[in-house]
Amino acid sequence: MIEIGRSKRALPVFGFDDIAIVPTRRTRGVEEVNLSWKIDALTFDFPIIAAPMDSVMSPLTAIVFGKLGGLGVLNLEGLWTRYADPEPLLAALADIDDPVAATKEMQRLYAEPVKAELIIGRLAEIRAANVPVAGSLSPKNCVEFRDVVEKAGVDFFVIRGATVSAEHVSKVAEPLNLKDFIYNLDIPVLVGGCATYQSALHLMRTGAAGVLVGFGGGSTARTRDVLGIEVPMASALADVAEARRDYLDESGGRYVHVIADGSLGHSGDIAKAIALGADAVMVGSPLARAAEAPGHGYHWGAEAWHPTLPRGERVRFEALGSLKEILHGPSVTPDGTMNLVGALRQALASTGYSEVKEFQRVGVVVHQ
Repeated sequence: MIEIGRSKRALPVFGFDDIAIVPTRRTRGVEEVNLSWKIDALTFDFPIIAAPMDSVMSPLTAIVFGKLGGLGVLNLEGLWTRYADPEPLLAALADIDDPVAATKEMQRLYAEPVKAELIIGRLAEIRAANVPVAGSLSPKNCVEFRDVVEKAGVDFFVIRGATVSAEHVSKVAEPLNLKDFIYNLDIPVLVGGCATYQSALHLMRTGAAGVLVGFGGGSTARTRDVLGIEVPMASALADVAEARRDYLDESGGRYVHVIADGSLGHSGDIAKAIALGADAVMVGSPLARAAEAPGHGYHWGAEAWHPTLPRGERVRFEALGSLKEILHGPSVTPDGTMNLVGALRQALASTGYSEVKEFQRVGVVVHQ
């Protein structure tokens, strides 16, 4: 603990930029590395999930991402479930350069109600492509659309919010009882975000298959500026990984996956997240650079269109290549924004590990 004046003490914390991975053993050929990730009954070629953000995931890009070996999550409160044809709206939004005007337009667009029939149709479209299906809702809309999502036959139900707790308190609305909600579902649930040992442990006790660590949003978030809240991802992941280990003992062997969700703008951040204990990562901004990205060069999260307190912004990205090239290369940039899977494979090979789970034991150092 360090002292902040006479009345407050705080823990020092670390983000991804504060740490580095250290090779301390033999190296391997990249062909020796297996990046597969298994959760529940499904196995994926690599441990990268596409974030449920309208700027990166449409039904089409979710299908492409699934065919490339990953899990794409569709935002079930996004424009694709509010409008029958959101493509012209997304194109028109991309023509607005002024950030204030863009925020006002997003608030207007997202004021349209979510429609159950569109949820069913979008998920059926992804299912018809024979790829894994996942949809995301915020906690406030889970009860209303639970039956719709469950009947649609998704493989994963994602409950994603800025801060999700197992003990939400409200005097004006019936709070979502996560434990009861998840217990009564026949679908594996990924839930978050969280950032501390205790909050993660509470979420694990609800029966979730995985917890999301972080607030999502990545470079588009302004939560620190608006609310003063920030997630130091390196410290958060290390704490939640410890909660996973303790819950494994407490539950008699039930393993809950830890999924990093935020501050993952480069391939090196993905490697660091797994080195710190993550089983997988949920990325947004790298995928917004794909030519197929529905954001037309812009990237934003749900925080950006909050009706009364937006705490996010659109970020402009230049298209670097196809979604396949963003994931599997070849890369034409030297900054870790392309060939994300190849970079992770190289990180394991350079440090002598052949499995993602083993890589969680790699050594790290802190920059002073």
